[in-house]
Amino acid sequence: MLITLPPDYRPSESEEFMSPLQQEYFRQKLLRWRQDLLREAGDTLASLSKGGISEADLTDRASVETDRALELRTRDRARKLISKIDQALERIANGSYGYCDETGEPIGLRRLEARPIATMSIEAQERHERMERVHRDD
Repeated sequence: MLITLPPDYRPSESEEFMSPLQQEYFRQKLLRWRQDLLREAGDTLASLSKGGISEADLTDRASVETDRALELRTRDRARKLISKIDQALERIANGSYGYCDETGEPIGLRRLEARPIATMSIEAQERHERMERVHRDD
């Protein structure tokens, strides 16, 4: 079923939660985000493959190496984020997107707008983080 979103569409609390329009809105949002990350990764790969470090000065070489290491860490985070985006797209496909993994309750539109890959409601996430801190301190 192909759904066309109005150009100015924004999910609202007045409509049914995770209606087909809302699902399509978040699907498109996730796909755009994924595409942006893949484009950035391609740009990074192109810049890293341009060649070795040609700076003669030791300090300049260290600076370039540090920049490359930071870029690679950023790309690794992006790779993990793409995996989470793919999981969110799968949840849209199977109808579980937008509902808390822990409680089954709706996550909420504002949270999904801010973090479309969210799998828990704010309350469940806070409980999870508190438990993590308690167990980490042990």
